[in-house]
Amino acid sequence: MRYLTVRLVPREEPGFHPLGERLLAEPSLQREAVHHFELLDDGTLLLLAEGSGDRDRYEEIMASEPTVRDYMVSGRERWMAVSQFETNEAIREVLAWQQREDIVVETPVQFQQDGSQQMTLIGEDESFRALYEEATSQDSFDIEVVETGEYTPDTDRLARTLTTRQQEIMAAAVDLGYYREPREATHEDIAGALDLSPSAVGKHLRRIEERVFAALAR
Repeated sequence: MRYLTVRLVPREEPGFHPLGERLLAEPSLQREAVHHFELLDDGTLLLLAEGSGDRDRYEEIMASEPTVRDYMVSGRERWMAVSQFETNEAIREVLAWQQREDIVVETPVQFQQDGSQQMTLIGEDESFRALYEEATSQDSFDIEVVETGEYTPDTDRLARTLTTRQQEIMAAAVDLGYYREPREATHEDIAGALDLSPSAVGKHLRRIEERVFAALAR
């Protein structure tokens, strides 16, 4: 079994969907990752996503976006949102990958700052080649190969439970010696390296540790 990590870049718009474009354009919001997505019988998409920033502004956008059928948000500075919205061609093409029997789409799917998305697929090289040919023949987005290799579930699963930002913070903490014995770095040291507040670093590290330990316990 192998993995293929790809980056999907929309060709004509800054996002894959009108809702995504509005969220991307809002500087007070940060889309982090998609943890679950499912095509419903009525053709709409059910999405469980993680975000951070101004939750009130997020809810304003969701309430005013005509493609959104319903939504629910939990959390404040960093939150999880369940939403149901109408799909478009680009999203339907990616959703078709989820229906394939020879490929598994891993979550979370990571949002990138430029509006692209990064996801990892599990399967075999022959299936990846067929999917790549299909993806390059459509008009909605470009597909770029980021990485491929042998799939090792135990180690890969840990990294994929974290958002891109969390992976950056964890890497900085390890590099600076936060987890060494004796400890060689503080929240202030990590905050200085990443231009964050010490309190934000502390919250991020607690969430990172919670997710990693939960993944190890499963």
